[in-house]
Amino acid sequence: MKAGDEVAGLRLGPLLRYADGSSATVWVEASRPCAAEVRCADGSGGETRTFQVEGHHYALVPVTGLTPGTSQPYEVFLDGTRVWPLPDSPFPPSVIHTRAEGDAVRVAFGSCRWAAPPAGEPDPVGPDALDTLAARIAADPEGERPDVLLLLGDQVYADETSPATRRWLAARRDLSDPPGNEVADYEEYTHLYYESWLDPEVRWLLSTVPSCMIFDDHDVVDDWNTSAAWVEDMRATGWWQQRVLSGLMSYWVHQHLGNLSPASLAADPLYAAVQETPDGTDVLRAFAAEADVDPASVRWSYRRDFGRVRLLMVDTRAARVLDEQSRAMLDPGEAKWLREQALEEPGSYDHLLIGTSLPWLLPNLVHDAEAWNAALCRGEKGARWARFGEDLRRRADLEHWAAFPASFEALASLIAEAGSGPQAPATILVLSGDVHHAYVAEPEWRTRSTAPDARVYQLTCSPVHNSIPLSIRLGFRFGWSGVARALGRRFSAHGDCSPPPVDWRRTGGPWFGNQLMTLTLRGRSALLRLDQAKERKGARPHLVKVAESELAR
Repeated sequence: MKAGDEVAGLRLGPLLRYADGSSATVWVEASRPCAAEVRCADGSGGETRTFQVEGHHYALVPVTGLTPGTSQPYEVFLDGTRVWPLPDSPFPPSVIHTRAEGDAVRVAFGSCRWAAPPAGEPDPVGPDALDTLAARIAADPEGERPDVLLLLGDQVYADETSPATRRWLAARRDLSDPPGNEVADYEEYTHLYYESWLDPEVRWLLSTVPSCMIFDDHDVVDDWNTSAAWVEDMRATGWWQQRVLSGLMSYWVHQHLGNLSPASLAADPLYAAVQETPDGTDVLRAFAAEADVDPASVRWSYRRDFGRVRLLMVDTRAARVLDEQSRAMLDPGEAKWLREQALEEPGSYDHLLIGTSLPWLLPNLVHDAEAWNAALCRGEKGARWARFGEDLRRRADLEHWAAFPASFEALASLIAEAGSGPQAPATILVLSGDVHHAYVAEPEWRTRSTAPDARVYQLTCSPVHNSIPLSIRLGFRFGWSGVARALGRRFSAHGDCSPPPVDWRRTGGPWFGNQLMTLTLRGRSALLRLDQAKERKGARPHLVKVAESELAR
């Protein structure tokens, strides 16, 4: 090293992202261009050069040569200098755990996480479920831990920044100019990830538990892509273009890349182009610009297989068709992809998990209100009602699967088809977040001949760490009631809405708190547990089991 050269430091990470029986990927951000290397205790590992975006230096290190059914402690080196574990770390070594064939699969999931305040400061929304999960695993490193953590949206909040971030923004620019105390560009997005992922407990947790992620609206802005009129209004502002491109670019770097398998990464032309150029900023910005104007040009959805468990993580934000007369949650290419992945190799999986940030099955009143609103916005009741419907849609966030009736029915049809026949899986589970409470709902097909053989459930878990206003608690409790169901039928009648192909009932919840659900899938059995982060006098917060149920034997 030449005199005066800066030693490469670890700015963010490591995040253990992909892991299968023999390989893994580890994501890091370094302080300068360098070689990033992962070394495991058994001699396996991998090395790659960093790539650059907007003056930041990242690497996704492929780790190969792992042995199935083992847990290998690992270290991270930058230009040959060890940077992880951190000196004097209070946590156990970070490990890469590889599943052996036939092992149970444990999937923990949730969504909606505000960054926790710095240590010692009061937390206005209570303990963080990820912090408490980290504490549980650290206290018993050989005990039960998830095989994968699914983060189902709103990993960062670009539009609801913390007091500390607002102070940082104010030192950088005039907050009287739009977008005010929301983030404006790529550099400000990186600050959100630092604030969230440098939390010591979360940093260690993400270094030792593999994770899958998908965005939702707050990763860019509340109501992102709620309607064509909304998009037109946003594009008319002077700040939106930079915001959405920066959001997509930072999502690709921090979240999307790690969702992909090593084989998918090796075949990704964008990843290759960013790696091959000294500065990948312009390449990535051009990609984000195309993704914004032509959502069908990119696929954010992806598939992961964990033995005989198939996970399909579905983009329900950027893949939308927003024309009122052909409105769809998924564009035709995305819908075709989802269908192909669900129906490929019948009998090759025992459980199908469909990860979608937005719940498919909502409280009955909310579903009927969204379907009614969609009819108004289509112009079924005339232009005046359509204007009212658009305003209501934005104010009340009426944009879940129910607000796209054709897509709701298409998903019901696909679930029935994938779950039927002699090779049907034991369960099809729709995993969602967004709505700041947790519940379990079970659908029943109105036409018995089309009902699937698999057990089907909507499993919703949110938030991981966020506020839960009294209005949400009261509204969602009421939304499941018999009175609310009757009121919903009035909405449906006014909008001339056809009844959906399924009816459903709530079989668990609603639960309110900072929480995580965990699925344990063993053979054709499925066990669901809900844990909440709780304060305890004179000790650190911890996870408490509040519900457990057997979904399939």
